[in-house]
Amino acid sequence: MIAFAVRAALSGLIVAAVAMIARRNPAAGALVASLPLISVLGMIWLWRDTGDTVRLADHAEATFWYVLPSLPMFLIVPALLRHGAGFWTALSAGCGVTILLYLALVPIAARFGVTL
Repeated sequence: MIAFAVRAALSGLIVAAVAMIARRNPAAGALVASLPLISVLGMIWLWRDTGDTVRLADHAEATFWYVLPSLPMFLIVPALLRHGAGFWTALSAGCGVTILLYLALVPIAARFGVTL
């Protein structure tokens, strides 16, 4: 339970740091947010907990594939905001498109032999 609390606290600190940095400099906040810090921490913790190279390799590869359908959200949200959509509408649309792309990714990837 202590390990979980430490992991949650560290992850929360990263998110809070991104928000604080972005207040002062949106580009710097975006840079920190774009770093795969949570993915790297997840891999470190998975390795520490299991020492399983196959599981870690599968996790890292799946993370790559799941990042791809999330990328359009970072173009949809600002485009909608710049065209007058409200924040929650833009965010919901971006998340909705991301969910649809996630759902499409699994069967498409399977056609090419990628198991997610």
